[in-house]
Amino acid sequence: MQIFSTFAILSLAFVLAAASSAQSQEAPPAWAYPVNPPDFKPTPDDGVPRHVPDSTAAYTLTQVRDLFAAPDWHPADHPPLPEVVAHGRKPDVLACGVCHRADGPGGPENSSLAGLPAPYIAQQMRDFASGARKTSVPERIPPQRMTALSKAATSAEIEEAAAYFSALKPRATITVVETQTVPQTYVAGAFLAAAKGGGKEAIGHRIIETPDDLERFEVRDARSRFTAYVPVGSVAKGRVLVAGGGGRTVQCGICHGPGLKGLGPIPGIAGRSPSYLVRQLYDIKHGARAGIGSALMKQVVDGLTVDDMIALAAYAASLPP
Repeated sequence: MQIFSTFAILSLAFVLAAASSAQSQEAPPAWAYPVNPPDFKPTPDDGVPRHVPDSTAAYTLTQVRDLFAAPDWHPADHPPLPEVVAHGRKPDVLACGVCHRADGPGGPENSSLAGLPAPYIAQQMRDFASGARKTSVPERIPPQRMTALSKAATSAEIEEAAAYFSALKPRATITVVETQTVPQTYVAGAFLAAAKGGGKEAIGHRIIETPDDLERFEVRDARSRFTAYVPVGSVAKGRVLVAGGGGRTVQCGICHGPGLKGLGPIPGIAGRSPSYLVRQLYDIKHGARAGIGSALMKQVVDGLTVDDMIALAAYAASLPP
């Protein structure tokens, strides 16, 4: 009987230790890393040209899905597109403006590029190419594409794209809403979209970021807007962490500048997709991002939980870019 009790105690201790280890090694949050289900299929092209507000352009679904032809709904919003942004270079260099949009706002599935320092943009592409920048969820398509095109792009193409996007003025595209309930969602293509049934569910420990107009975003309209639903109180908690570290990190403004708008070669993080920001914080903490600058950031984020990352991202997203 004594032997059984000792075995039971040791087993319980092992389970508790494993649980503690699992908690300290939080798994990548699925809501921040949407992956298309195996049976995912985009809406078939019906051949009908699509339109968006305040634009005279028209594109079919086949055209907006062409990875070597960036839809340009609002050409007056930006300077002329460089060739690598507008068309890329077949067969491997996709048009930058397809995924990041013509004037660089991106979306929840990738990065906003408008206004980022050109050396920073170029370095990230070099990090993708070298393998220094990876993702904690390799199944995701956006980082797969970035890795492949970064390896194929020439130095001139990288510098041209970086200079173009860096010269653009970032725009506010996200409304942050604190709430206890959120729309039910589904993965619509590496990002979340509100389910058509209009159901609600508890937000829990998540950020749910969705396009305000799904069709407008899917046809790659750069003026698309998004709502980021965040847990109640997370913006205030994030403000405390940003301002003083809250005992778990350091003041973010030391490197990212006043208002988190960037400082020299350090990128601004104000007004950026909170889903994207959580992915970067998580990837740096867990070693998926190990490029230049990531070593310094790793020391900063090592003490953060996913809940802390949610708070930081919610606050940063609520700021004007």
